[in-house]
Amino acid sequence: MGLDSKAFVEVKMRRLHLLLLFALFCFAGNAFGAEPPSEEVHSLGTVLPLWSIIPFAGVLLSIALFPLLAPAFWHHHFPKVSLFFGLLLVVPFIVVYKTEGLHEVLHIFIVDYIPFLILLWGLYTIAGGIYVSGAPAGTPKVNLAILLIGTFFASWIGTTGAAMVTVRPLLRANANRRHKAHTVVFFIFLVANIGGSLTPLGDPPLFLGFLHGVPFFWTLFHIFPETLATVVLLSVIYFVLDSFYYSRETKEGKAEIPNEKLRIEGAHNLLFLVGVVLGVLFSGSVRLGDIKVLGIERQIETLVRDGIIILMGALSLLTTNKATRYEKNQFTWFPIKEVAILFASIFATIIPALLILQAGERGALSWLLASVSSPAHYFWAAGALSSFLDNAPTYLTFFNSALGKLGITEQQVYEALRGAKDAMPEGVLKDFQSFLAAISAGAVFMGANTYIGNAPNFMVRSIAEEQGIEMPSFFGYMFKYSIPILIPTFILLTFVFFD
Repeated sequence: MGLDSKAFVEVKMRRLHLLLLFALFCFAGNAFGAEPPSEEVHSLGTVLPLWSIIPFAGVLLSIALFPLLAPAFWHHHFPKVSLFFGLLLVVPFIVVYKTEGLHEVLHIFIVDYIPFLILLWGLYTIAGGIYVSGAPAGTPKVNLAILLIGTFFASWIGTTGAAMVTVRPLLRANANRRHKAHTVVFFIFLVANIGGSLTPLGDPPLFLGFLHGVPFFWTLFHIFPETLATVVLLSVIYFVLDSFYYSRETKEGKAEIPNEKLRIEGAHNLLFLVGVVLGVLFSGSVRLGDIKVLGIERQIETLVRDGIIILMGALSLLTTNKATRYEKNQFTWFPIKEVAILFASIFATIIPALLILQAGERGALSWLLASVSSPAHYFWAAGALSSFLDNAPTYLTFFNSALGKLGITEQQVYEALRGAKDAMPEGVLKDFQSFLAAISAGAVFMGANTYIGNAPNFMVRSIAEEQGIEMPSFFGYMFKYSIPILIPTFILLTFVFFD
């Protein structure tokens, strides 16, 4: 007796589980045979082979293929798949490299993942308490206006904050429309990524630059033309595309939403957003000393920041009317849950890739870093890796690469960018600023190339799908939108600004 389609898929998934389990033993076996670093080696990145990124590739392929080939399985079992690939890396990594391996795992979770998740949770929770009523119908002009408002605020309350505040009004404005997936995609392009390029509050890599000596307003003054050109070009493309789709809408799709006075419920949450912003600024401006958490060094001011963000989120939950949050805003915890689970696996499996990059010319990707020598190279190298890796450490890797290439230090950068004329030669300063502009733009702009390029991408997609919008798959997003639209845009930027 033949199997029905559902049973057939379940059998295939069981077989896949067995195959993945077998892969775990094979990978572990290879890892056990690897040569641990000698006492003379100071970085695991110098001894890790390129194939150690296989679990990371597995996570990416799972995110890309499972929702396309087995959506029901993925919806119910993505935590298990994520856990599998996380263990596929972490278990043999700790067994082979022992204390050093455990230190790297703890470091990425304590220093990077937990603060990352706290910030996302805080912004998602606070923004979920803000309900904007009276949204007009989603005409091309209205949609473009909402996109531009969100893009403007992204540099001041972060891409996550701006995205969470404006995505729901945008979806409500387009509730009657049949064609709306493209609007969500351009929202990801502009609000969740490119809009955050002007201040350290906008995107994590720029905040890292701020912590390493780059002045707060440096990117505003140095990559504003690149940002403006990108926003204008994408806005024109969007308006033409949306006008085309709007012309094909049915009468119901063009129907006006009942006229309602524009009103904001839960407006006090804006104060909590300001609290988060001030907490982030505080952690980058004050030095309170260090403390060790499970042997991992954390700055006290970053712990204070995390505490402020948690407090702001908790106050939002306690003081916001539940009807406003859960009924009117249709708020659920699934998007943040999905991001937390998937990015836990991504952060775990990304460890070898980041260590290899940080090893520079002594690592398995030395050929890549050695070939980066011009602003165009930095723009594309930082951008391409930021499309798939965490853009914050990618930014820092190329930031340090530029320092090494020019033979300067962070202290010199700190002084020179603040006007000290004797900090470094004028020609060297000019070269560094051109490199830094390219790195900053690449790391922020190209996070829009994939769903995993920046955390808000995933959250926006998840919220849209909860509203019944059929979003493109991982590869569908790339082949239908980012490759034909973003890549030509970035090529044009290269010739105009980074050549």
